Amino acid sequence: MKHLGTKTLESQRLILRAFERSDAEAMFKNWAGDEEVTRFLSWPAHQSVRASEAVLGAWVSRYGDERAYQWAIVPKELGEPIGSIAAVKVKDEIAAVEIGYCIGRNWWRQGIASEALAALLRFFFEEVGVNRVEARHDLQNPNSGKVMQKCGMRLEGTLRQGGRNNRGIVDTALYARLAEEYFKGPE
Repeated sequence: MKHLGTKTLESQRLILRAFERSDAEAMFKNWAGDEEVTRFLSWPAHQSVRASEAVLGAWVSRYGDERAYQWAIVPKELGEPIGSIAAVKVKDEIAAVEIGYCIGRNWWRQGIASEALAALLRFFFEEVGVNRVEARHDLQNPNSGKVMQKCGMRLEGTLRQGGRNNRGIVDTALYARLAEEYFKGPE
């Protein structure tokens, strides 16, 4: 793998870019302060813009590390972040990354998360040279799995009580796509 850090990526409707400290208000308003959005996530809804500022401060401080991958999802028409997508784990020993994503509920079911994930798949397979991209979701959040499926990721199995989120200990579904499948193209 050739780590490149959080490089700006573009898709048809989106700019994926590094977060800036000035994104705190949009982060809080658009997704991080909404308990419905964070219901299936491992971090609680932010109670104030100050909480979003603290998180962004930590993320921004890591951008000097080429192994740090944390993007703001910015619709071109809006110009402000509506969510985040990141490599939440980098596994150099097997040339793999695990992706996590979250978008505000005003943008659910519009193909935005799958468009952002597809951009990351291109980036990680074509530029970074990973062999495997994986993601997981709470079984009670099947729409997250639909995003993964739409991007050509395959269900590998269910991890019984294999995760913890704001609902407690939960069953998770594990999806992955391999470089050989990506470069082979759609089936």
